[in-house]
Amino acid sequence: MGKRSIERKLDDTEAMAFAKQIRVSPQKLNLVARTIRGKDCEAALAELRFSRRRIAGDVVKVLESAIANAENNHQLDVDRLFVSEITVGRALVMKRWRPRARGRVSQIMKPFSNLRLVVREREEKE
Repeated sequence: MGKRSIERKLDDTEAMAFAKQIRVSPQKLNLVARTIRGKDCEAALAELRFSRRRIAGDVVKVLESAIANAENNHQLDVDRLFVSEITVGRALVMKRWRPRARGRVSQIMKPFSNLRLVVREREEKE
Protein backbone atom coordinates (compact mmCIF):
# COMPACT_ATOMS: atom_id res chain seq x y z
CA MET A 1 0.00 0.00 0.00
CA GLY A 2 2.01 3.19 -0.16
CA LYS A 3 1.30 6.61 -1.36
CA ARG A 4 0.07 7.12 -4.85
CA SER A 5 2.63 8.79 -7.06
CA ILE A 6 1.74 12.29 -8.15
CA GLU A 7 1.87 13.04 -11.85
CA ARG A 8 4.58 15.46 -12.84
CA LYS A 9 3.17 18.86 -13.86
CA LEU A 10 6.22 19.82 -15.92
CA ASP A 11 7.71 18.29 -19.05
CA ASP A 12 10.58 15.81 -18.89
CA THR A 13 12.95 18.56 -20.05
CA GLU A 14 12.00 21.00 -17.26
CA ALA A 15 12.93 21.50 -13.62
CA MET A 16 11.52 23.91 -11.05
CA ALA A 17 12.49 25.72 -7.86
CA PHE A 18 10.20 27.70 -5.58
CA ALA A 19 10.88 30.26 -2.85
CA LYS A 20 8.22 31.33 -0.37
CA GLN A 21 8.01 34.37 1.90
CA ILE A 22 10.77 36.48 0.36
CA ARG A 23 10.87 39.78 2.24
CA VAL A 24 10.45 42.19 -0.67
CA SER A 25 7.46 43.59 -2.53
CA PRO A 26 6.36 41.71 -5.66
CA GLN A 27 6.84 44.86 -7.72
CA LYS A 28 10.55 45.10 -6.82
CA LEU A 29 11.10 41.37 -7.28
CA ASN A 30 9.46 41.47 -10.70
CA LEU A 31 12.01 44.07 -11.86
CA VAL A 32 14.79 41.56 -11.20
CA ALA A 33 12.79 38.65 -12.64
CA ARG A 34 12.23 40.51 -15.89
CA THR A 35 15.98 40.88 -16.48
CA ILE A 36 16.64 37.11 -16.60
CA ARG A 37 13.47 35.78 -18.24
CA GLY A 38 14.36 33.77 -21.36
CA LYS A 39 18.16 33.92 -20.87
CA ASP A 40 20.62 31.04 -20.64
CA CYS A 41 21.32 30.05 -17.05
CA GLU A 42 24.98 31.11 -17.17
CA ALA A 43 24.06 34.54 -18.55
CA ALA A 44 21.26 34.89 -15.99
CA LEU A 45 23.62 34.05 -13.11
CA ALA A 46 26.16 36.60 -14.36
CA GLU A 47 23.41 39.23 -14.70
CA LEU A 48 22.18 38.60 -11.16
CA ARG A 49 25.62 38.53 -9.56
CA PHE A 50 26.42 41.99 -10.93
CA SER A 51 23.00 43.43 -10.16
CA ARG A 52 22.94 46.18 -7.56
CA ARG A 53 19.55 45.21 -6.18
CA ARG A 54 19.50 43.52 -2.75
CA ILE A 55 17.00 40.86 -3.73
CA ALA A 56 19.16 39.58 -6.62
CA GLY A 57 21.06 37.40 -4.12
CA ASP A 58 17.88 35.49 -3.22
CA VAL A 59 17.02 35.04 -6.91
CA VAL A 60 20.53 33.60 -7.46
CA LYS A 61 19.84 30.99 -4.76
CA VAL A 62 16.55 29.97 -6.41
CA LEU A 63 18.16 29.78 -9.86
CA GLU A 64 21.04 27.66 -8.56
CA SER A 65 18.51 25.39 -6.85
CA ALA A 66 16.58 24.94 -10.11
CA ILE A 67 19.81 24.11 -11.94
CA ALA A 68 20.75 21.57 -9.26
CA ASN A 69 17.26 20.02 -9.45
CA ALA A 70 17.61 19.70 -13.23
CA GLU A 71 21.00 18.05 -12.96
CA ASN A 72 20.45 15.72 -9.99
CA ASN A 73 16.75 14.85 -10.13
CA HIS A 74 16.01 14.92 -13.87
CA GLN A 75 19.45 14.23 -15.45
CA LEU A 76 19.33 17.30 -17.73
CA ASP A 77 22.38 18.84 -19.40
CA VAL A 78 23.37 21.95 -17.41
CA ASP A 79 25.03 23.65 -20.39
CA ARG A 80 21.79 23.70 -22.40
CA LEU A 81 19.48 25.08 -19.67
CA PHE A 82 17.66 28.41 -19.94
CA VAL A 83 15.11 30.23 -17.78
CA SER A 84 11.80 29.39 -19.44
CA GLU A 85 9.44 30.84 -16.81
CA ILE A 86 9.86 33.02 -13.77
CA THR A 87 6.74 34.18 -11.98
CA VAL A 88 6.35 36.43 -8.98
CA GLY A 89 3.37 36.17 -6.65
CA ARG A 90 2.09 37.99 -3.63
CA ALA A 91 2.38 36.43 -0.19
CA LEU A 92 1.34 37.83 3.17
CA VAL A 93 1.60 41.48 4.19
CA MET A 94 2.68 42.42 7.71
CA LYS A 95 0.89 45.51 8.95
CA ARG A 96 2.58 47.79 11.43
CA TRP A 97 1.59 51.11 12.95
CA ARG A 98 3.60 54.30 13.40
CA PRO A 99 2.44 57.04 15.78
CA ARG A 100 1.88 60.44 14.20
CA ALA A 101 1.01 63.89 15.46
CA ARG A 102 -2.24 64.65 17.33
CA GLY A 103 -2.76 61.07 18.48
CA ARG A 104 -3.19 59.61 15.01
CA VAL A 105 -1.43 56.62 13.49
CA SER A 106 -0.22 55.73 10.00
CA GLN A 107 0.01 52.24 8.62
CA ILE A 108 3.25 50.60 7.45
CA MET A 109 2.85 47.72 5.01
CA LYS A 110 5.64 45.13 4.89
CA PRO A 111 4.93 42.86 1.89
CA PHE A 112 6.32 39.39 1.16
CA SER A 113 6.58 37.61 -2.21
CA ASN A 114 6.73 34.12 -3.68
CA LEU A 115 9.02 33.21 -6.58
CA ARG A 116 8.61 30.26 -8.98
CA LEU A 117 11.40 29.56 -11.46
CA VAL A 118 11.35 26.93 -14.22
CA VAL A 119 14.41 26.02 -16.28
CA ARG A 120 14.16 24.07 -19.52
CA GLU A 121 16.68 22.23 -21.67
CA ARG A 122 17.14 23.56 -25.20
CA GLU A 123 16.68 21.15 -28.08
CA GLU A 124 19.84 20.14 -29.90
CA LYS A 125 20.52 21.89 -33.18
CA GLU A 126 21.06 19.43 -35.97
